[in-house]
Amino acid sequence: MLDGVAESFLEMMAVERGASRHTIDAYRRDLDDYQRYLKRQSSESLRADSGVIRRFLSSLAAAGLAESTQARKLSAIRQFHRFLFLENHRTDDPTQSLDSPKQRRSLPKLLAPWEIDALIEAAKAMPGAEGMRLVACLELLYATGMRVSELLALPLSALAPDRQSVLVFGKGSKERMVPIGRSAREALNDYLTVRESFLKRRTKGDRYLFPSRSQSGHLTRQRLTQLLKELAVIAGIDPAKLSPHVLRHAFASHLLEGGADLRAVQAMLGHSDIATTEIYTHVQSERLAAAVREHHPLGKSPKT
Repeated sequence: MLDGVAESFLEMMAVERGASRHTIDAYRRDLDDYQRYLKRQSSESLRADSGVIRRFLSSLAAAGLAESTQARKLSAIRQFHRFLFLENHRTDDPTQSLDSPKQRRSLPKLLAPWEIDALIEAAKAMPGAEGMRLVACLELLYATGMRVSELLALPLSALAPDRQSVLVFGKGSKERMVPIGRSAREALNDYLTVRESFLKRRTKGDRYLFPSRSQSGHLTRQRLTQLLKELAVIAGIDPAKLSPHVLRHAFASHLLEGGADLRAVQAMLGHSDIATTEIYTHVQSERLAAAVREHHPLGKSPKT
């Protein structure tokens, strides 16, 4: 259980910085791990020095946690100790001298266009309202590149009256307007005829584009992921390759393959830094290099 200053920090992140519930939950878990370690070391947040924080990070590496996970936990600890310093709970910040774990830049998992088509066709073959909802989710994710959290939290009012675009509420309460293609519009129109079937009675879910009887009032990330995994099996695709976020990657990669401007893709994805979007150019470079190695006579390894 977190102590009072950690709870104050999380409250500040939510109220002053507009951090999402998902971000707050992640910070809570990371700080809980950190404070439990400090307690075992007979220390606590207001007395921890850089040495004990380094030992905590070393314990994460020894436990086999991914470098990205280690870096995320250190980021949470850094922000927490910065808060303690600025709020005069401490006279120093012991994280200033710490280096972040070096991370290898991993390329995102991608689906080929034919795999997207196979998924959509498999969803269209599903009977009833459940299938129509899944088609709409698939089409919107692939047509807009939305994060799954953005999709599921969409209010019905986010759809433009002509259904040509959707207003997406992104990280940091930033809004962006993303156009919707014909195929996604048709899927939405079909789904909206059965949308009310997902509401047994009038609830807070009425406001959501994808309502459900869950506690949140809308279709959950876990349920959508489960449906996509099941759909992958039907479509003959490895379920390990598929998640809602992979559809976001496919959106960006396929746009760039088709010649879209990098800045336009950045705007539609809602990336604040174009360097984040540029990873998809690395994906294209990797694909081209693989094509040369596989098909060009001079690119093939000599036979032994």
